[in-house]
Amino acid sequence: MAGITVGFIGTGAMGEHMCRNIAQRGDNPVIAFDLSPEPLDRLAEHGVTRAQSVEDLARRADVVILSLPGGPEVEAVCDSSLLGVSRDGWTVIDMSTTPVKLTREIAARFEAKGTRFIDAPVARTQQAAIDGNLSIMVGGDAAVLERFRDVLLCMGPDVTHCGPVGCGQIAKILNNMVVFQNGVALAEALTIGRQAGMDGGHLLEIINKSSGGSFVGMNHGVKAMVPGTFPLKQFPARYALKDLSYALLLAGDGGVEVPGAELAGRMLEKAIAMGNGEEYWPTIIKAVEAAVSENQGETN
Repeated sequence: MAGITVGFIGTGAMGEHMCRNIAQRGDNPVIAFDLSPEPLDRLAEHGVTRAQSVEDLARRADVVILSLPGGPEVEAVCDSSLLGVSRDGWTVIDMSTTPVKLTREIAARFEAKGTRFIDAPVARTQQAAIDGNLSIMVGGDAAVLERFRDVLLCMGPDVTHCGPVGCGQIAKILNNMVVFQNGVALAEALTIGRQAGMDGGHLLEIINKSSGGSFVGMNHGVKAMVPGTFPLKQFPARYALKDLSYALLLAGDGGVEVPGAELAGRMLEKAIAMGNGEEYWPTIIKAVEAAVSENQGETN
């Protein structure tokens, strides 16, 4: 939607690329704010204006997009800055991953001030953020989504209305829960296969073209688990555990037992305890491999 100023708060590992794509692919002026100056310097090369503060950005933008680490950060920015300058006809879009209950509470606070609020968390990898190929899951008023759909499409082709406020978060959180459980299964399969004498890359190639194939296998497995490459600042294990904790909260609220998700949580916790919390989350395979070494040590 041309003719509006987009404010973007949070230019981290995903947010920087999302913000850049809005500036490059859209027709709207973009203002950004982050506590780190480096991504803002890079974004300036693409025409993004640096805001002096969250309040400065909020006053100048017609729509504010949040891409923050999690619920505590979203609540802090909203309570300390955004709600104070909230106004009629204004819109806030939270693209962070935030607990469902908190999302709905924040939305109600904004709505009381005449501000529209939608949640629009994203899925897929950092490379998808770079390429503008994210999946965006939206909760909130469908009319608000339609007004800003063109802005969201700058970041990814798959923009899905999931239902009322909070439903975007539900979809994102549960999607990630499935991803992490799939990751545990993949880590176990690769470790078992290697221990039995089969090349892990060849095993995964076969799985990926068979009934066990998945997005996780073709991406996280091929690019991270098999080569043992777990870059820093690329959705680290501690962020994964945070997202999974939101799914466990949601399950608890619904009285649903989730032993598979709990296992994934324990594997992420073990990876973090091993000192790998800042590594890309498929580092959980190291936790599976460590158990093999521990068991062999006990046998010897």
